[in-house]
Amino acid sequence: MQPQGKLHGIFTPNIVPLDSRGDIHEGELRRYVDWLIAKGVHGLYPNGSTGEFTRFTAEERIRIMAIITDQVRGRVPVLAGAAEANVKETLRACEAYHEMGATAVAIVAPFYYKLSPRAVYAYFKEIADNTPIDVTLYNIPLFASPIDVPTVRRLADECDKVIGIKDSSGDIPHMIRMIQAIRPNRPDFSFMTGWDAALMPMLLVGCDGGTNASSGVVPELTRKLYELTMSLKLDEARQLQYDLVTLFDTMLYSAEFPDGFRAAVKLRGFDTGVGRQPISTEQQADLATLSNTLQCMLASHGYTDEPIGGCRLPGQSPETEEVSLIVQSVLAELKIRGLN
Repeated sequence: MQPQGKLHGIFTPNIVPLDSRGDIHEGELRRYVDWLIAKGVHGLYPNGSTGEFTRFTAEERIRIMAIITDQVRGRVPVLAGAAEANVKETLRACEAYHEMGATAVAIVAPFYYKLSPRAVYAYFKEIADNTPIDVTLYNIPLFASPIDVPTVRRLADECDKVIGIKDSSGDIPHMIRMIQAIRPNRPDFSFMTGWDAALMPMLLVGCDGGTNASSGVVPELTRKLYELTMSLKLDEARQLQYDLVTLFDTMLYSAEFPDGFRAAVKLRGFDTGVGRQPISTEQQADLATLSNTLQCMLASHGYTDEPIGGCRLPGQSPETEEVSLIVQSVLAELKIRGLN
């Protein structure tokens, strides 16, 4: 049984819809928040990597949080990304998010400068000693100084304000080592995985949940995968994990991150706008192709309609697909003219 108040379940690191000027689209963001909650996510995680926190100003990050906490109104926990570039700015964000009613903050280890484990410990200790809000460590070694197991254990032992860790390494043995080292003394400590492709195995080795970008696109699927796994309905869960890996890989590796996720959210009915990172003409064309692929994948689960012209069948060659598209376009035109 999980201790009361412990972070658990699926938290969505949401994208931020933008308007035609590239500014925060408040109305669409509020609608997106309501939709995610209605679809069953356990919590929200604004200002994370998927939310492109580095591409917004500090004032915009505060505004994003203000909009989301106002719209959530306590219906689900809010784990606020507070990954600022230094201790002073991080503590300022902690204070602001605490006043807004966030449940906790997620703080990435120092980025740009590669620091030793002792420096990483000192950074988090300084924050934990001075923050008014609970802190979740955020380990993402791809972009920031890694947080090793001894450092996590030391912070968990010494700092009551440090209540959990979000680990996006995707390293299952690393997660096991952390759980073994920390859970006996801190059963209230939350272990969350940020790697969608390993959600099921991470839950099975003891994780409490995940902060998964895919949940912003298919919240129904990730919630169901979580519930099936926690209920040990493993055959059903395994198939959903396979489907999630395919979708996740397509969104992650076929475009600049997180443009694939932004394109997929648009297919779920939201005006997401164009991301702030400029892309080339070739990338725009690739993104259009990706959108068609994602629409077919989502349609296979009943989450959206198939694109005009349908989807390629397994084993169907591109040439056959092109002919099929031409035929379907002709038939559609004939129908419009009343000749079919």
